[in-house]
Amino acid sequence: MYLDCHLASLLYCWLARINLACADTLLVDITVDQMYRIENSGHEMGFLKTFMMENAGAAATRRIVEHFDKHTSGIPNNQNPDMARNHTAALHDAPVLVIAGLGNNGGDGMVIARHLAGHGASVTVCLLGSFEKIKTDESRWNWSLLAKMPSVVQKQCIDESFIPPSGATPVIIIDAMFGTGITGQIKEPHLSAIDYVNSQDGAFKFAVDVPSGLDPQTGQVANAHVRCDMTVTFHKMKQGIPRRPDLTGTTYVEKIGIPPEAEDGIL
Repeated sequence: MYLDCHLASLLYCWLARINLACADTLLVDITVDQMYRIENSGHEMGFLKTFMMENAGAAATRRIVEHFDKHTSGIPNNQNPDMARNHTAALHDAPVLVIAGLGNNGGDGMVIARHLAGHGASVTVCLLGSFEKIKTDESRWNWSLLAKMPSVVQKQCIDESFIPPSGATPVIIIDAMFGTGITGQIKEPHLSAIDYVNSQDGAFKFAVDVPSGLDPQTGQVANAHVRCDMTVTFHKMKQGIPRRPDLTGTTYVEKIGIPPEAEDGIL
């Protein structure tokens, strides 16, 4: 009897290894440099980074909506039931704060803001800097688009430290400050913005691509870092992200339409 169980256990492990090996091309973690090269390759093929940003923001929004729709009151499991009046299953009138950096991670957050406004949420986007300092064409285009939407409030944080917007306390905070390109020590206004996010115990905190302050290559953290309830990263998992589930919360990998041929010669 013991021998039969032992053999069955060995067979199970052997089959599991085969399944993992067969799925290796789907599950393999990649480096930050490989991700940059894949994005550039896809862009050169004609799948523009504007499309990648739109698909990333749309995919992230679907995960947020799916999460809230699982709760009949619209409240995540880690939130106080007394906040029920601030939520509906469809996110209608839910106060949402998007904190956006000046790079493409911030642009992803702007796309999320637009989509959540479409779901009826009350969205405010705080840009950590002035519009003139946005680094990419894709992000500038999305910021300009939000300016044409009265349903979204835009704020530019040009002070030395982050000042939270007045109004209703956010029940959802989107961390779109830093993406995969984080280097060095975090300074103001990002430093106080991160402190603010972490202080909002009642909010559902969502990281775009990677929690700000977490190095997606090594899993190491900077002098400040966001603690999130959910993280959605894009195309493939980056090597450092699974090392810090205490910061990422529930993690998903979403495809954003990059052609598989864009990986040729890279993976």
